Amino acid sequence: MSKKGKKKTNLIKLILLLVIVAGALVFGYLKFFAGNDEPSKKNKPNKPKPVQKEEIKIVNTESTSRPYAIMINNLYAARPYHSGLQDAYIIYEIIVEGGITRYLALFLDADTSRIGPVRSSRHYYLDYALENDAIYVHNGYSPQAGNDFGKLGIDRIEAEAPKTGIRDKSLPVAREHTLFTSTELLKNGIGKKRTERKNPLLLTYSSKPINLNEKANNQVANKITIKYSNNTTTSYEYDPEAKVYKRFVNGKEHKDYVTKNQYTFKNIITYQVKNNDISSPDGYKGRQEIHNIGTGTGYYISEGYAVPIKWEKSSRSAQTKYSFEDGTPLKVNDGNTFIQIQPQGQTFSIEE
Repeated sequence: MSKKGKKKTNLIKLILLLVIVAGALVFGYLKFFAGNDEPSKKNKPNKPKPVQKEEIKIVNTESTSRPYAIMINNLYAARPYHSGLQDAYIIYEIIVEGGITRYLALFLDADTSRIGPVRSSRHYYLDYALENDAIYVHNGYSPQAGNDFGKLGIDRIEAEAPKTGIRDKSLPVAREHTLFTSTELLKNGIGKKRTERKNPLLLTYSSKPINLNEKANNQVANKITIKYSNNTTTSYEYDPEAKVYKRFVNGKEHKDYVTKNQYTFKNIITYQVKNNDISSPDGYKGRQEIHNIGTGTGYYISEGYAVPIKWEKSSRSAQTKYSFEDGTPLKVNDGNTFIQIQPQGQTFSIEE
């Protein structure tokens, strides 16, 4: 190859080398500055962790459905046939005439095929249907309750066979103790009634266990006795393994007729109110009035402990407000609740 040809070849090689070097420099430059446009891993902002929502099992706290508030017969002859009460998320027990009691059982979005026996209304039970914005279910009523239905704007279903109830003729008791209903049958009585709840839930539930032993003035509560009259005493015994209270009436296990299981409750709220006899247009002696508007004290009991609480109810339709002694709003453990509204002056005891 001539000298002239060698020079040309070397020139080409030099040009190629310069192009490669220049390309490498440009690539490095771009990579450096492109890298600097991104924050380093150390400087990257931490993504906020999603907030885990409390999962409450006793009710769907997002549900806006209206519950059913069902009057339950608690006469001694009817008690062995109690059905479906384990599915209620709240039950009230209040005195009626003759020293007996009746229950008001609340069912929210439940699917319960047999509930009862269903019995007649007493006017002060309407207060507790109202505070839960519930559809009230009963069979029959006292004159006082009848007067209050329209005055208080009660949405109600009078349960009766075959549309909204069923008579169990196989039971060896009087006819008034044989009426049962179900959440499915009650749909037949809804008609044009409002089905969306306006009130918040009465109680605030905690998915995490509430340590009542850390609250002021707590006491161990393994046995609870709540006397209503000479013929009705409710009691509970704590089951530390299941962390619930087993229910008894007059010393006998309170059992479900269908499942044969003893009723158990996670929470008990108990307090006393004054009551007195009133005259009645129907001549029925012993009709009761209870003085539940105002304030008072009581106990919240759960998971083996009892703590003092305060309650306040400003009107018949207003929700009862519960709080701990220090004024902090009451929060209860996730589970069903029995609210025992006891006549003032009757025996109440908490035992270790």
